[in-house]
Amino acid sequence: MLAWLLLPFSWLYAAVLAGRNWLYDHGYKRSAAGWVPLLNVGNLRVGGTGKTPHVAWLVQELLRQGQQPAILSRGYGRQTKGPRLATPADSAATIGDEPCQYFQEFNHQRVPVAVAENRQLGLDLLRQHHPELTCVVLDDAYQHRRVRPTLNILLTELARPFYTDCVLPAGRLREARAGAARADVVILTKCPPGLSAHDQATAEAQVRRYARPGAVIMFSSYAYAEPVPLATELVEVGAEWVGAEPGPPPGPGPALLLTGIAQPGPLRSYLESQGYTIMHHEALPDHHAFQPADLAALQKHWQPGWPVFTTEKDATRLSERTAPGLWAGRPEWALQFYTIPVRVALLGAGAARLAAVVAAATAPAQP
Repeated sequence: MLAWLLLPFSWLYAAVLAGRNWLYDHGYKRSAAGWVPLLNVGNLRVGGTGKTPHVAWLVQELLRQGQQPAILSRGYGRQTKGPRLATPADSAATIGDEPCQYFQEFNHQRVPVAVAENRQLGLDLLRQHHPELTCVVLDDAYQHRRVRPTLNILLTELARPFYTDCVLPAGRLREARAGAARADVVILTKCPPGLSAHDQATAEAQVRRYARPGAVIMFSSYAYAEPVPLATELVEVGAEWVGAEPGPPPGPGPALLLTGIAQPGPLRSYLESQGYTIMHHEALPDHHAFQPADLAALQKHWQPGWPVFTTEKDATRLSERTAPGLWAGRPEWALQFYTIPVRVALLGAGAARLAAVVAAATAPAQP
C-alpha cells in the first residue's frame, strides 16, 4: 500500500531525471569523452548488485590483455572531499571502503586508484600523475553523465531485476527502466551457477524490452574462496597484537556473521551451504562505520572456538587505520575474524564474450 501512495512522487522524480537525460542525449548538456577509453560498471538500482567484484574482474581482464588500467570511483562514505589518488597511507575513512579494497587488491599490480565526486576532475588527476594509462574503469558512474564511457556495463541482480522495479521512493531505481538503453552490456548478477537455459532466455527477453538493439546480455554468479584471517588485513591493532598468529578457521559448526553491505544474503547462504550454523548475524547498513559498540554487541553472542565471518569490503572498515580504537581491549578476539573473498564467474561462454567486448572497446583507434 505504501508503494502505491509513493508512486506519484516516483513519477515526478522519474520525469526530472528523464529531462536531465534528454538534455545530455541531445547535446544541451556536455558529456565529455575520456583521454583514454572509459569502461563503466554501474546500475539503475540503489546498492547491492555486485559492482565491486565485477570491477575487479574487469581490471584483471584488462591486465591480462596487456592494458594499463586505473580505477576511478566516487569514494562514497569517505571523510574527505575532492579528487584524490589512493596511497598506502589511505584508509576507508579517506577514500571510501570500495576504493580501499581496490587499492589493497591491485596496488601490487601498479593499478592506480582515484576518487572524485566529479569524475572529470578525477580523470584530469589520473592524466596528470599517470600519463602511461591506456584505459580507466569507472566504478558506479552510470548516472554521472558528465563523462561519456566508451563501454557502459549495466548490472542488475537476477533476484531484484530493474525491469520489475520502480523509481525512488516507491521502488529502488535511481532512474527509469528506460535508462537501460544506454548500456552496451547488461549482466544479470548473483545467479545460481546452474541457471537453466530457459530461465536465462526468460530473463533476457525481459531485459531486451528496455535494452538497445545489439546490447550484449549475459549472466554471472559469485565464486567464494577460502576464508582469509582478518588479522592479515588489519593495521596495527597495538602492542598487544605483536606476535599474534591467526590460525585456520574451524571446520563447519557454529559461527557468527558481521556485515555492513547492502545484500548479505548470498554470503550467509554460502556459509550455511558449507556447514556453518550462523548463530547470530549482526547485519548493519551498507557502508556502516563500525564502532566499538558494534563489536561489543556481537561479542555477546560469541563463544570460544566460533569463527566470525565478514566481507572484504567490511574488512576495510574494521581496520584500526579507519577506526582508531576499534579493537582496544579485544585484540585476541580479532584472531577469530575471517573474510570470505568473492569473485565473479560468468556463466557459459560469458567470460570469453565479455573479454572480446572489452578488447574491442580498448583497441587503438584506426587511422
